Amino acid sequence: MSFKKFLSIIISITTLIAVCLGLTGCPAAAPVEPLIIGTTDSVTQLDPAQTYDFHTWEIFHNTADTLLTYIAGTSDLQPGLAEDMPEVSEDGLEYTFKLREGLKFTDGTPLDAEAVKWSIDRVVVIAGDPNWLVTSFVESVEVIDELTVKFKLLDPVPYFSLLVATTPYTPISSKAYPEGEIDPDNTSAGIGSYKITKWDRDVEMVLEANPDYYGTPPAYKNVIVKYFADSTTMRLALENKEIDIAWKTLEPVDYEDLKKNPDLAVIEGPGAYIRYICLNTTTDPYTDVKIREAVAAAIDRSKISDVVFMGTHAPLYSMVPMGMWSHIDAFKDEYGERGLEKAISLLEDAGYSEENPLETDLWFTTDHYGPTEDDIAAILKDSLEETGIFKVTLQSAEWATYTEYLGEGTMPLFLLGWYPDYLDPDNYTWSWGHSEASDDIGVFYSNSDMDEILEKGQITTPLRGDDRKAIYEDAQKLWAKECPTIPFTQGQLLVVAQKNVSGIKLDPTMFLHYFLLTK
Repeated sequence: MSFKKFLSIIISITTLIAVCLGLTGCPAAAPVEPLIIGTTDSVTQLDPAQTYDFHTWEIFHNTADTLLTYIAGTSDLQPGLAEDMPEVSEDGLEYTFKLREGLKFTDGTPLDAEAVKWSIDRVVVIAGDPNWLVTSFVESVEVIDELTVKFKLLDPVPYFSLLVATTPYTPISSKAYPEGEIDPDNTSAGIGSYKITKWDRDVEMVLEANPDYYGTPPAYKNVIVKYFADSTTMRLALENKEIDIAWKTLEPVDYEDLKKNPDLAVIEGPGAYIRYICLNTTTDPYTDVKIREAVAAAIDRSKISDVVFMGTHAPLYSMVPMGMWSHIDAFKDEYGERGLEKAISLLEDAGYSEENPLETDLWFTTDHYGPTEDDIAAILKDSLEETGIFKVTLQSAEWATYTEYLGEGTMPLFLLGWYPDYLDPDNYTWSWGHSEASDDIGVFYSNSDMDEILEKGQITTPLRGDDRKAIYEDAQKLWAKECPTIPFTQGQLLVVAQKNVSGIKLDPTMFLHYFLLTK
């Protein structure tokens, strides 16, 4: 061995020893560039006892698991914080979960059965917006042992496992959240693939991979969610490569334009988001079912889909969305794609004519569903007035006022939209069709036959069995005759990303799975 080579080896060994002893440093690793998601949505209340909007639920989906979680890309459940699917009693009234061992919240507090009970009881005590997802179904939560928790139900609903996967059932640390009040800015979250390291409301949220996560580590360590005031600004940031992904929501025309950009990819997926008209069934003229039917027959769904949404929404003929088991095109079966002549006949049977027009207000909100809302309202007005009998005046209000008007019954005819809480037809029917719930949504509908059908649907097993499927088909057929609400479009999911981004998987949950993304 040459002296020069011997000296080189000695220097290398000396350097290694110095590094190990902390006497010198090694070259700094290049910082990992964050993956940046842009959105025009915003976080409301970062507290699972109060939050009831889709984007904040998406944040919890990526930072705080529930006992059961959805398998990405499907509508099927898998064990989350629970080590297995629940043990269900023969009568369907008790669901027992065994928790995974050794899990800790981001503040270091262990996850145990007491933490699960405390979290669910807290939702009940605070009585926030989503509390009904617990209080309408759960009688009590019991601690069996350190890692075993039992839910006792009021009724044997077959979709309870779907409820357990919703945000109000998120276990959180009793040391991080107050017991009896809402903590809207708390970033502690629970146990998830990411943890929140910074949040500047309406500006950005910084997420880092949770090093203690029990499951598969996220594909990309650093994610930033950037919040934009409007779609125009977000599109510009995407085209300037300032963000990697544009998500919820660009304008319909943006998606068409961006498909032509060779540097970007437009990814499409199934959506469970529906738009519909509500009718106050206790306010004239909509106490008359013929008038409600006339509205259903007259509206031009295809025009809304093609002109306003440019094909990013499809015509919808049921409150149960397309792609969900039990869906049928009930309104198409009853009225065709559009039944203008039938609408005229129904109006004339009810005593109206061109000489004696039916005058009505049609309400929409200016700040909740985006800038397309006034165009939707204008097309609906034109559709109704094509009968020559309807005379429609458009009215609008900001969302805060609009929601007040719902409970007051101020609006006779108005527009709403729905994102699912859980993926079951019950979640698209009960709140509008059952007499105990419809007042809250402003339709004030009551029909004993519909009540009986929906009540039967809630307790019939198995979850997706033929008997239950037939029940919801009957509900949809009666719905098309009664028309407490009238569905008109269903939106698909659309994401635009830089070409170097991968891992985007869209599914009916409508959440973006940050933990699958990479670049």
